[in-house]
Amino acid sequence: MVRELSAMAIPADLILHNGAILTFDAARPHVQAIAIRGGRIVATGGREVVEAWAGPDTQLVDLDGRFAMPGFNDTHAHMEREGLKHQRLSLAGAGSVAEILDRISAAAAQAAPGDWIVTMPVGEPPHYFDAVANLAEGRMPTREELDRAAPRNPVYIPGVFGNWGVPPGHTALNTHAIALNGLTRNSCPRCRGLDFICDDAGEPTGAIVEHNGRPTVEFDMLKAVPRFGFSERLEGLRRSIALYHACGTTSVYEGHGSAPETIAVYRRLWEEGGLTMRTGLCVSPSWSGVSEARRIMRDWLSYARGKGLGDPWLRISGVHIAYGGDPIVAELARADLPNTGWSGFVEQAYTSDEFREVCFLAAEHDLRLNTIVSDQLHEIVPVLAEINEKYPLIGRRWVIQHVARARLADLRALKALGVIVTTIPTYFLWKGGHAYLDEPDGGDLVVPHRHMIEMGLPVAIATDNIPYDPFFTLWVTMARRERRTGRQIGPDQSLDMTTALRLFTVAGAQLTFDETWKGPLAPGFAADVAVLSRDLLTTPVDEVRDLKCLMTLVDGQVVHDAVIEG
Repeated sequence: MVRELSAMAIPADLILHNGAILTFDAARPHVQAIAIRGGRIVATGGREVVEAWAGPDTQLVDLDGRFAMPGFNDTHAHMEREGLKHQRLSLAGAGSVAEILDRISAAAAQAAPGDWIVTMPVGEPPHYFDAVANLAEGRMPTREELDRAAPRNPVYIPGVFGNWGVPPGHTALNTHAIALNGLTRNSCPRCRGLDFICDDAGEPTGAIVEHNGRPTVEFDMLKAVPRFGFSERLEGLRRSIALYHACGTTSVYEGHGSAPETIAVYRRLWEEGGLTMRTGLCVSPSWSGVSEARRIMRDWLSYARGKGLGDPWLRISGVHIAYGGDPIVAELARADLPNTGWSGFVEQAYTSDEFREVCFLAAEHDLRLNTIVSDQLHEIVPVLAEINEKYPLIGRRWVIQHVARARLADLRALKALGVIVTTIPTYFLWKGGHAYLDEPDGGDLVVPHRHMIEMGLPVAIATDNIPYDPFFTLWVTMARRERRTGRQIGPDQSLDMTTALRLFTVAGAQLTFDETWKGPLAPGFAADVAVLSRDLLTTPVDEVRDLKCLMTLVDGQVVHDAVIEG
């Protein structure tokens, strides 16, 4: 039996057949074939789909029993930063200072005098854990060693970006780089969490130790270090999209907000017809205070109100408003715009009262809120409840992100308010799970997916680019094991594979108001498909993180093809 839009008038462009296809279509959850025409699915079923919809020009792809499903929708992706990593000199695999110096020396030999040599952090991607301790010498290269490796060039080895690893991050500069940045014995960082190291004579050693999760050192002390410009970010985005497609990701949502230049980069790629990732953005504003926020919301952000503006490829709606933050960091970061470093968003800082006031302004101007709560959900819910009394939130689809420790009453309140939740399992359960190993309830209310689902709270899961591979996040969602000890955090909150996949695929469409045409592999819906190396539904939990995507289709077009032949 075929489920289809109507009797065939025009043959399909493409038919995937002889597969094990999970559709998330309640009428036909498991099929063997799907027919695609004009970027949409026109029929699902078995062998009869081929017989009914194949024409002389139809491309037939035999899946040979392989598992296929809707493409991943990464709802907190930070996709734009992944491709940037490939524009810096990699130190991956370097296990000693000597090997690091060899790579810098080789780069210097190819560089013109005075050209900057900027590397990736020391350590092994994607996390760079214990990077310095794992070097044979147990230390970073010294200023003098870097001088000898690159006598004609300034050298900068940055500390790790906190979303990848954990603080502290270790920066190393050679003498030329120290001079260009104007660093002297009298230099003093404005940001907290920075240790500017000098020798016994009081002179800079070139070492700076950063204890902040998101590095501030470039905003504060390293104004001469090259920034990523528009062209670098555009090329980085192109590369990022290919990398995310190769993992089966077909849609992203950037709830942490996108800075003006980040939005401009997406817009340029969209204008060129090169945006093959369905992308939802919200604005990361650069205003400096509440009064400026009021004016900008009123006069300049009309395009981001309500559902926003866009098409099936790029949509911009709402704003990200931070809860808390350091005002000095925010000031320095705004001064460095359009550069945003690795983040892609603008650093913000609000007191509790300022946060409340800006959120009220967002509601007044129909700009849906995106905010990160971590363990502070209980502090945010009263603000939302107060806003709801004046500006009802039902239907606005405000987004609460990065939920870590929560209370059931607060989750119920979010459900009543019509708020959508996105979670980052890898961040709080695996990477930072050590903070929750001794919870009185065993971690039952840390990233409490089961509780959210049972109360009907809309929720989607995401990678946060730590790493961007969704299979790793799937594994964490089910295993819930802390990385150092292997202990489970809140085992009763573990999800089965089908539920986890639903949260990672079809559930995210509601964030961009696209659930009527995107998500399930059903007739009339977008042909966004991932074909995998194994059947996810029968793969043991501990093997999920090793899965690969063999083919990815977006809008019925192949955007990644590792193995399968037509």
